[in-house]
Order: sequence, then structure tokens, then C-alpha cells
Amino acid sequence: MVKEGKSELRLLGEAIRRERKKLGVSQEDFAEVCEVHRTYLGQLERGEKNLSFSNVLRVAKAFKMKPSGLLEKAGL
Repeated sequence: MVKEGKSELRLLGEAIRRERKKLGVSQEDFAEVCEVHRTYLGQLERGEKNLSFSNVLRVAKAFKMKPSGLLEKAGL
């Protein structure tokens, strides 16, 4: 069975990692700002976990952008 959205999750994760690194922030520190666990953030960045809408909002807020901006950064 093919998991729908897997490539999109990977693209979103790569965008999160790129933007986090632009800020010069560690995964641990960024996870704290987003109010998620560091291991969860790592899984997001690798495209291994699906983000809930509330977590999309948290990550986008931490980047000071709209959720649509985060998706745009991922090319979605």
C-alpha cells in the first residue's frame, strides 16, 4: 500500500529544516519554541511524521509566517 502524501511530507520537512537552519537554531531550541519534543521535530524534518494542523500553526508561528507561507516554502 502506498502512503499518500509521503513525498509532500518529505518536502515540508526539508523546508522546515532549511528555514530552521537559516535562523541558526538547533533542533532542540526550535522544538522548544514550537512546544514539541525534539525527537518529533527531527521526525518532521525527515518527513517521517504527519503534522497535525495545530502543529503546522506552531511551526509557522515560530518562523513568523503564515501556514500558507510554510507550505509555499515547501513548494506545495
